[in-house]
Amino acid sequence: MSREHGTRARYVVERCRCEPCTTANRAAENDRYRQQAYGRWQPYVDARPARDHVRMLMDYGLGWKRIAEMAGVGRGTVEKLLYGAAHRGMEPSKGVRPETAKRLLAVRPEGERLGGAVCVDATGTRRRLQALVAAGWPQAQLADRLGMEPANFGRTLRSARVQTATERAARKLYDDLWRTDPRDHGVINQAYSRARSYAIAHRWPPVGEWDDDTIDDPAAFPDWTGQCGTPAGYRAHSRHRIPHCDPCRQAEAA
Repeated sequence: MSREHGTRARYVVERCRCEPCTTANRAAENDRYRQQAYGRWQPYVDARPARDHVRMLMDYGLGWKRIAEMAGVGRGTVEKLLYGAAHRGMEPSKGVRPETAKRLLAVRPEGERLGGAVCVDATGTRRRLQALVAAGWPQAQLADRLGMEPANFGRTLRSARVQTATERAARKLYDDLWRTDPRDHGVINQAYSRARSYAIAHRWPPVGEWDDDTIDDPAAFPDWTGQCGTPAGYRAHSRHRIPHCDPCRQAEAA
């Protein structure tokens, strides 16, 4: 793999002597001399945190070569971090460059990076599907759109963890349907009303009560009234005959 011009890595490893690479190498050397003069030179840090983080990422279904690619770190570096070099009798690395550790620790197990069978927190999935039911979408129709059996869909509405494939499918379904009226898509009035009543009975917040930035946050709560979490929110629940949410009940009790 050819490294980018204007980097010390290309200067050292690939022996490129173009002006950008030479400048980058000179800047790195000057910085090293400066740090040594100030007594702050730290060529290596403990490899354990980076190794533990890489292993955690692997538990989420990411291969170590893919992790190296996402971090912008050489595959050989990650291989030695994890396994050492058996053919040379070397144990796994005890130290790594600070920048290498920083790059590896910055890789997060999220989004499209994960394999479809990896299990993740189901908070956002539950909330999105429950909100669609609250909007009047029958569970059977949502299950059909997801390619799931109704029983499995029912379990998903209460699950603590789901596979990433399910999480992605639920997110797309929500994005496709959250602005729609189910009755415009063939849902009869009786089924529409039944779905909404079921959601109300189970205190499932409708679409408008969640913010896109917090719907996946387990610590977040829906703002039913615009004042939830305060005594004023509690009174607004009563005034509009909305089931009281936990933050408002706690605020009123306090």
